[in-house]
Amino acid sequence: MRNRFFAELAAAAVANPDIVLITADIGFGAVEEFVSRCPDQFVNAGVAEQNMTGLATGMALAGARVFTYSIANFPTLRCLEQIRNDVAYHHADVTVVAVGGGLAYGALGMSHHATEDLAIMRSIPGLAVAAPGDAVETSAVMGELLANGGPAYLRLGKSGEPDVHPRQMRLCRGESIPIRSGGGQLAVFSTGAILDATLKAADLLAQAGVRADVRSFPWLDPLDTVAVQDAANRYDTIVTVEEHSITGGLGSAVAEILAELPGSAPLIRVALPARFSSLVGDQDHLRRAHGLDPAAISARVLEQLEVNRGLAAQAR
Repeated sequence: MRNRFFAELAAAAVANPDIVLITADIGFGAVEEFVSRCPDQFVNAGVAEQNMTGLATGMALAGARVFTYSIANFPTLRCLEQIRNDVAYHHADVTVVAVGGGLAYGALGMSHHATEDLAIMRSIPGLAVAAPGDAVETSAVMGELLANGGPAYLRLGKSGEPDVHPRQMRLCRGESIPIRSGGGQLAVFSTGAILDATLKAADLLAQAGVRADVRSFPWLDPLDTVAVQDAANRYDTIVTVEEHSITGGLGSAVAEILAELPGSAPLIRVALPARFSSLVGDQDHLRRAHGLDPAAISARVLEQLEVNRGLAAQAR
């Protein structure tokens, strides 16, 4: 995802001198192509994310189209006041880009986990929030952001995520993507780089006799409410999967919609617990430890389905 983001941004910046990239002294090994092609459109603000965001807003209000970039939670939580008061309030054309969403930088510890970012960013009025699931979705989201601008937040994986989609696509802001469909019992919604693990979990559910249709939500704000409402009417159960705290992310956004629908399908939220992790390790290790690998996702769904059946039987 990271490499695709930089490729898309560099190509756009060559054609549009108003596009500017500002980093917080990170990205070496990834930003070089952009710098070599567009040296006058790149600024290293240093390890000073608040300054980076204020600088980005000033440049945007002067006519630039600015992308800020840093690791995980640093371009969001460290400079939240500047995002809220400067970028969003002034509707500045700034896209805040975080690389390593979720537990991607797990080996560096809790300070580098981005596990509350989606909740916080989608609560800011006027800020679009995107978390693509693979490089193809990253290209589609970037196409929309480059066409229509910020304020926006783009959450990326780190690198090496497998492509789920076989070909490039266009994507409107707020549009979700059906990946598997065909009359499953469950609708499984995924956001961000955990998409591949979600599809593998759906395969395990099928082996257990539970058919699951899968839909990717690369946009959390605006959210594809039509797709959620349709799923509430057509499926027995809706499942959300995200590498984010169970508080405030995709599961919460879907729950907000379902709460206003009479007789909608029950919801199973698969996410990180609402507490900080003291574990250190690579992303795969931390996903397994926190129940976000394919086997744990499918087991969680099967367990909750059994609970729901018992509750339904008692109600009868």
